[in-house]
Amino acid sequence: MAYRNPAPTVDLIIEMVDRPHRPIVLIERLNVPYGWALPGGFVDYGESVEAAARREAQEETHLAVTLIEQFQVYSAPERDQRQHTLSIVFIATAAGEAIAQDDAKNLKVFNPWEVPSNLCFDHDQILQDYWRYRYYGHRPRL
Repeated sequence: MAYRNPAPTVDLIIEMVDRPHRPIVLIERLNVPYGWALPGGFVDYGESVEAAARREAQEETHLAVTLIEQFQVYSAPERDQRQHTLSIVFIATAAGEAIAQDDAKNLKVFNPWEVPSNLCFDHDQILQDYWRYRYYGHRPRL
């Protein structure tokens, strides 16, 4: 019997601590699905999710991040049109100049009121949950 399992991924909500209002970093994806997304990607075999989060942040944004906390796991089968993935989302901090790299076509630092509406995957839900948590202390309901 062949087992089919969701692919583990990580996503990062990177707060830029050296700027007013602690804006977050989003990348514009170079590959399908196109649009804006949180930095992140697939966990490599033999790699911890924490190491994958740091690696993906460095590869896509050129930022050395500090992981603050594991925020939430998102695993809806339809969250990624390419295949069933589950994402471990981290809240991280960074300072300095973010630069689009790897599979990021573009990169921008956004305040909450500036975030574009064309977010990929379920990143709009992740960010709504994050802002409720960050500003009101409410964790997402399971």
